[in-house]
Amino acid sequence: MAEDESGPQRRCIAIGEVRDRDALIRFVVGPDGAIVPDVEARLPGRGLWLTPRRDIVERALAKRAFARAARRPVTMPPDLAERLEALLARRCGDSLGLARRAGLAVAGFDRVGDAVRSGRAALLLFALDGADAGRRKLSASRRDLPSAAVLTAEELGAAFGRERIVHVAVGGGALCRRLLLDLSRLAGFRTGAALEQATDFAPAGPAPEDGGTKAHD
Repeated sequence: MAEDESGPQRRCIAIGEVRDRDALIRFVVGPDGAIVPDVEARLPGRGLWLTPRRDIVERALAKRAFARAARRPVTMPPDLAERLEALLARRCGDSLGLARRAGLAVAGFDRVGDAVRSGRAALLLFALDGADAGRRKLSASRRDLPSAAVLTAEELGAAFGRERIVHVAVGGGALCRRLLLDLSRLAGFRTGAALEQATDFAPAGPAPEDGGTKAHD
């Protein structure tokens, strides 16, 4: 597969769309024939790439896209979409927790506002189930900042050792980039999830018609 300025690209086995590999989820076939998600794209073996959206995962299951792309019988759980959502949500929570412990993430409306005004914020996180008023006010103060409403208030709170959190600011760096990538992929599994100023975001919605099954590592 050719590469462009944005990096290596791969083809989704369900819909045939070619996208940056970071925007897709990689799978490999295990020794027992089971399909194994490889969200870090590090496991050995031929990669099978899929657009991270619930409806596309369900299409891949229904059309046996994994077996066709692997050219061999495979086994896979019927709840693959739910497992992927849980896996990506856990990765997001882990990254956010690391950012907090490194002093790169703050929570609460006032502290987030301070981080935005001082230029220390590179990413704003809003609870998916939170109110819109605070989100609009903080976003309006820096419209160029990426923002994501993907994690719930409970999930955001868990990263800070609290019950619920609605507003979070994350500083720039490798953790922020990893978090934004996983949020973008997780959003495809959650109705109402939204990202602003983020690139190559695949929101939940109807999938285009099948365009082929060719995939590459």
